[in-house]
Amino acid sequence: MARPKKPRRIEPTFGETKARSRASGTGTRGTGAAKKPGPRKKKSVPSKSSARRRPAAGKARRRRRGALFSLLRGGAYWSLVLSIWVGIAGVGLIAFYGARLPSATTWSIPDRPPNVKILSVKDELIANRGMTGGEAVGLHEMSPYIPQAVIAIEDRRYYSHFGVDPIGLARAMLANLVQGRLVQGGSTLTQQLAKNLFLQPDRTIERKVQEVLLALWLEQRHTKAQILEMYLNRVYFGSGSYGVEAASRRYFGKAAREVSLPEAALLAGLLKAPSRLSPARDPKAAEERAQIVLSAMNEQGMINGREMTTAMSAPATRAAAYWSGAEHYVADRVMEELPSLIGDVRADVIVETTVDLTLQKLAERSIRRLIGENGAKLRVSQGALVSIDGTGAVRAMVGGYDYANSQFDRASEARRQPGSAFKPFVFLAALEQGRTPESTRNDAPVRIGKWTPDNYKGKYYGQVSLKTALAKSLNSVAAQLAMEVGPRAVVEAAHRLGVESRLSANTSIALGTSEVTPLEITAAYVPFANGGYRPEIHLVRRVRTVGGKVLYEHRSGAVPRVLKPDIVAMMNAMMAETVRSGTARKAAFGWPAAGKTGTSQNARDAWFIGYTANLTTGVWFGNDDGTPTKNVTGGTLPVLAWREFMEAAHRGVPVKMLPGAGWRRAPAPDQPPRPALPVAATQDGAGEPSVPAVEKTSTASIRRPKAELGASREGSPRSIVDIILGR
Repeated sequence: MARPKKPRRIEPTFGETKARSRASGTGTRGTGAAKKPGPRKKKSVPSKSSARRRPAAGKARRRRRGALFSLLRGGAYWSLVLSIWVGIAGVGLIAFYGARLPSATTWSIPDRPPNVKILSVKDELIANRGMTGGEAVGLHEMSPYIPQAVIAIEDRRYYSHFGVDPIGLARAMLANLVQGRLVQGGSTLTQQLAKNLFLQPDRTIERKVQEVLLALWLEQRHTKAQILEMYLNRVYFGSGSYGVEAASRRYFGKAAREVSLPEAALLAGLLKAPSRLSPARDPKAAEERAQIVLSAMNEQGMINGREMTTAMSAPATRAAAYWSGAEHYVADRVMEELPSLIGDVRADVIVETTVDLTLQKLAERSIRRLIGENGAKLRVSQGALVSIDGTGAVRAMVGGYDYANSQFDRASEARRQPGSAFKPFVFLAALEQGRTPESTRNDAPVRIGKWTPDNYKGKYYGQVSLKTALAKSLNSVAAQLAMEVGPRAVVEAAHRLGVESRLSANTSIALGTSEVTPLEITAAYVPFANGGYRPEIHLVRRVRTVGGKVLYEHRSGAVPRVLKPDIVAMMNAMMAETVRSGTARKAAFGWPAAGKTGTSQNARDAWFIGYTANLTTGVWFGNDDGTPTKNVTGGTLPVLAWREFMEAAHRGVPVKMLPGAGWRRAPAPDQPPRPALPVAATQDGAGEPSVPAVEKTSTASIRRPKAELGASREGSPRSIVDIILGR
């Protein structure tokens, strides 16, 4: 039987191994025994090319790993070198810019710009003035929501950093790189305070380095609470408000201690862009920013979700474009007078004024109501009111219809023609030269040179007493009296009683053609109300430091008498008739009162200046540009405003008679009226009347004897208050 053929075993060939297999002549591995053949398996035999590639790939990988390691090692080395050089450069830069600062031993917190706190006669706040616009308040004196909101949106790690926040700085740098522009600053509150205190707002490396150094110094010298308090009292909140007290007053009309959560969020939101986000400019933008602040406060656990939702649903804040309220006319006037009283203001001061804020609000409400209701149809846009008591203290002063729209003070700065409101000085000069209220003149057309002073609506009354002539405001009689006594006597009388403006001494002055301010002409009526004395008109009664040191105090002292008692009595009898039966009949309100209406040419200006024994109040209506009103006379809007104000001001006050009430005197022989001589005077005030010189009544000739004025029966000094009260 044939022997079965042994299957050939195929061995893998690997160089020398293959050669050795051939040499052995056998297919076994030296065991001498053949293995029983099994099922034939197909094996994958690597090709020669793949066998050659395998060690080459390993070498390549090893080379790449080595190269990468070398690269990383080199990168680390050079990064370290670069970091060292950057550090050296940074230290050098800090040292260079730091050296440009004054020596650290001389560093000190600069004084906060002084604030002027202006109070009413009852110690109510009228306004804050100065660069800051508000007094400094401690953290314990402001709403706790304010510092919380500011920290939440401006510097959330305030209590954990050392003046500079590396995390916040890195985040800001990353955000700026991503956006490709400056979107975050990374400054801490301490850095911002350092910038505000010591540096200019330049965006330079030098300023940033110095800001960091100063922030570190602040953190070393002051506590976190002190730094936060300084920041909140100095930072700018827009609309001219520096510090939280000023901003709270400006936007919400309340003190910082009364600020609510949504209001605090609004204030904190302003710090990003005070001018752009101001609610006075863009309420919507301010509200949107406030909601971001509220969310930040909620995220940081300062408020809960319910508080946040409630605050977000609060109505948006609406603020006037400027300070509103007529009391700001008073504040502006105080700031004008303050340097002459105490010199430069170098520290916080408190100014106590004579203004009664209740009366001030009454006056403002009356002016605004009458213009609001009648302005359009009567073509009148502005009004002013001044009220002064018998001691010369200004109790109310409204300089215009709306302070927010116009800060020009028409009460103390606007010079306008007083019209017939100037006539009392003409009649006063006539009384001082011997005439009486019962003296008569012929009210008829009169020609003085080229000037013919017509009566209102061309109505004449024939023979009338001076009292009737003044009550009915007859131009013809006033012009005749001005000719008789001489224009210079009229000017002297007006100046003696308190008019300070320059007056043209011509016959047309009888009809009030020379311009005056409401404040000065009202002041000139005060001697009629207080018995003939001219007190110093004043708005400020005392100025003191926050610590209580008195820097200035108004003292009454002896006051000059400028009118004789009988002249005062006669003038009051005449002007009381104006209220009883004359052009000011609508002014009567139950108190003994007197006064005079006035209307300038073409009804450009309408006046009423009236008084009781308690207050002298002047009212003016007109337009700033001098355009005529639509028949607004002194007996219309001015009288209505005067009565509305005076009636409220006298409510509950005991009634007091005018000085000289009940005066009676037998008519004295009167000088015959002088003929109308040719004069060169015209209505615009050119020229002088051709009349014999008249001896002027000097102030000295009617002053009260020194012993009578300066001392009482006991010999002690008498003030204007003593004189008015008869003590």
